[in-house]
Amino acid sequence: MKNVLMVFIVLMGLMCSCSTNSGNGTAATASPSAKNKPVYSSPSTVKTGPRAMQKYYRSTNTAVGTTRIVIDKSDFELRVYDNKGLLAVYPVVFGLKPLEDKFMQGDRKTPEGSFKVLYSKQHQLWKRMLMLNYPTSESAVKFKVRKSNGLIPATASIGNGIGIHGVEPGNDYFIDRFYNWTNGCISLKNHHIEDLARYVKAGTPVSIQK
Repeated sequence: MKNVLMVFIVLMGLMCSCSTNSGNGTAATASPSAKNKPVYSSPSTVKTGPRAMQKYYRSTNTAVGTTRIVIDKSDFELRVYDNKGLLAVYPVVFGLKPLEDKFMQGDRKTPEGSFKVLYSKQHQLWKRMLMLNYPTSESAVKFKVRKSNGLIPATASIGNGIGIHGVEPGNDYFIDRFYNWTNGCISLKNHHIEDLARYVKAGTPVSIQK
C-alpha cells in the first residue's frame, strides 16, 4: 500500500509539472516586439501615451520675428518656429488613419502639404479654430491625379473645412492617449490651442508632413 501511495504522488507531481511548462511555453511564443508596436485603429489610436510635453525650448514665450508651423504626423507634434529657431512644441492628434494623406471629402484623413492660416476664432465646441486654406492648388492637383488613376470615385469631392482646434471640455486626455477623433483636422489640448493662437495670425504658413 505504501508503494502504491508513493507511485501516486510521483505521477501527480509529473502532471503538475507538465501543466506549468505548457503555460510558460505559450507565453514565450508571443513576439516581444508586438507589445510595444504602435497599433493604428479607428477611431482610437494608442501609440505610447500618456506622454510628457516639453512646451518651450526657451526661457521667453515671446516669438522673435515671423512664425511658421510644422505639423509632424509621424511624431504627433505641432512645432512653432520663429527667426531664432524652434520656439514651442505641442502634442496633437489627427483624423482617421493619421499617417495617410487626405484623398477626398468624408475620408476623415488629415491632408499633407503647404497651407496658410486664414483666420483664428473662438469655437463653441473646440475652444478655438485656426482655419487653414485647404484645399490649395497643390491639393487640387493631387486630387485630380488620384481620381484619374481610379484611386478616388468619379463622384467624389475634394472637401474643405480643415483647421487646427481644441477638444470639447474635459477631453484633453484624447491628446495624451493618441485618440485620433477628428474628421481630418488637427487637434490640441484646449490650453495649448489658446497658447498657440498667440503666435499665429492670418497668413502664418503651416506645413503638414509625415
